[in-house]
Amino acid sequence: MRAVLEIGGTHVTAALVDPGRARVLRRAHRDLDPCGTAEHVLGTVVRCATQVDAPAAALWGVAVPGPFDYDKGIARFEGVGKFDDLYGVDVGSVLLDGVWPRPRGAVFLNDAHAFALGEWSAGAARGHRRCVGVTLGTGVGSAFLVDGRVVHEGPGVPPLGRIDLVTAHGRPLEESVSRRALLARYGDRRAEPHDIAARARAGEARAGRVLHEALTTLGTVLAPYVRDFGATALVVGGGLSRSWDLVGPALHGALGDTPVTVGAGALGADAGLVGAGVYAETG
Repeated sequence: MRAVLEIGGTHVTAALVDPGRARVLRRAHRDLDPCGTAEHVLGTVVRCATQVDAPAAALWGVAVPGPFDYDKGIARFEGVGKFDDLYGVDVGSVLLDGVWPRPRGAVFLNDAHAFALGEWSAGAARGHRRCVGVTLGTGVGSAFLVDGRVVHEGPGVPPLGRIDLVTAHGRPLEESVSRRALLARYGDRRAEPHDIAARARAGEARAGRVLHEALTTLGTVLAPYVRDFGATALVVGGGLSRSWDLVGPALHGALGDTPVTVGAGALGADAGLVGAGVYAETG
């Protein structure tokens, strides 16, 4: 059993997981204000973690989005529209001092890495030596795994292992594939990506075109990396993956004859929790 935290842009989930069986044994969930003070945000995280009554002296696995110094446990959020007040805060020390029963430590990993590790361990990428995980949410997250280890360099691996650092049409990828890019192209900033997906499913041509163009761009960018990396599985998570009936065909079309199995994550919202548990166990 492992104690884990998953900190998202608007929520935090604490859980006790059995990584080997991909089971979440106990969980607590709280909303977060990404524009709140460091005291408010971290206070909410600590209270959420304490709710699950983890064993004393547990080593916590903590999945958190970047920018973040994962080795030192220090927040580096700046200019990304969330958690700005946490910049420079030693989150690891806050958890060690605040969570009860007292942990013996905390290990941090990127949230997209946690998703991919969960799916590799017990989900859609299980049994694949080399796989790529992509998360489609506020932005585009990615992880390149070899035998359950995240790699950051080598053939087929983008700079720092981050597909969001790659350009498309001469611009950063997230200017074509991200929440803000979808809303800008669609022209209705009151909508959310799931609204656009619902309208595309209902037959609205503009919504369908916006989604298809964004996902085709993503697939076109991914194709050479996936091929050169030798991945046999490409697993997609994040909010937009829940519209797989729209996402899947566009990605398949853009990937062309790239020899890879493509699918949505099988563990749903539990993937990141399971992945954080795997990392705490082996990282």
